[in-house]
Amino acid sequence: MESARVLLTGASGLLGSHVHARLEQLPWVRELLTPRSSEYDVRDQRAAQAMYADLRPDIVIHCASKVGGIKDTREHPAEFFYDNILIGTHALHEAWRAGVKKFIGIGTVCAYPEHIVLPFREADLWSGYPEHVNAPYGMAKKMLLVQGNAYREQYGFHAIHLLLVNLYGPGDNFDPESSHVIPGLIRKFIEARERGASSVTLWGDGSPTREFLHADDAARGIVLATENYDSPEPVNLGSGQEIAVRNLAVLIARETGFQGTIVWDTSLPNGQPKRCLDVSRAEKEFGFRATISLEQGIRESVQWFLQHR
Repeated sequence: MESARVLLTGASGLLGSHVHARLEQLPWVRELLTPRSSEYDVRDQRAAQAMYADLRPDIVIHCASKVGGIKDTREHPAEFFYDNILIGTHALHEAWRAGVKKFIGIGTVCAYPEHIVLPFREADLWSGYPEHVNAPYGMAKKMLLVQGNAYREQYGFHAIHLLLVNLYGPGDNFDPESSHVIPGLIRKFIEARERGASSVTLWGDGSPTREFLHADDAARGIVLATENYDSPEPVNLGSGQEIAVRNLAVLIARETGFQGTIVWDTSLPNGQPKRCLDVSRAEKEFGFRATISLEQGIRESVQWFLQHR
């Protein structure tokens, strides 16, 4: 890699903070630019134009997005679609206009169809419609892949697209209104233990399966792709390990010290039935494999929450 000015959007989020820590250690990163949405709200095209004119990056790693758990996406589907479609469209279009040399778009497992055979392969991405609760978010993020490939074909723009599974780790969002499943369960079980509750009620029936990737593993994969990958084909980034939500809850209860009963409210949605990625392309193309076990990552996340809440 040549010496480069690297612009990282979403640097204050879970993924962005871990990518930031990785980029700071790289000799080819001449300057690391981390604009905040309060400075440049790229939902506004003029703000995106100003960001690129002011900062003049060579490489863009686009981690910024509106994210949330199943409760948040269920209650605000229009916001998840609108914000993410504008954030992605303006960030990539104005990067091309500004002469950026490479654009790394971050996609999501939520873009995959609801009913496909496990593990999810990149070739399956267009074989159906996503699970309805996640569809507004997933489809908006998938359009970043379409846009990047269109700009590559017409303009020779170097845009790549990485599909990430559910992330977790130190620095996560533990707000019960908007958190994802792991931080949400960690907070719920710790607070239940501290008030002496005999049970905790969770959404659905616990049968769906999920795959989780520690944010530091994800950041390492993004850096490897930035350095070594340049193709229109999207690439899955995950651990390749599937776990039922019911078993995940038992694991988190143990790590948080909650010894009560777990009750499942089947009147509330499960979300997508199954999620697990085929991660062979990432290993083949740029040598990425996850290294942090789920047990270790959850233990780190519990400790972080207890220290920082």
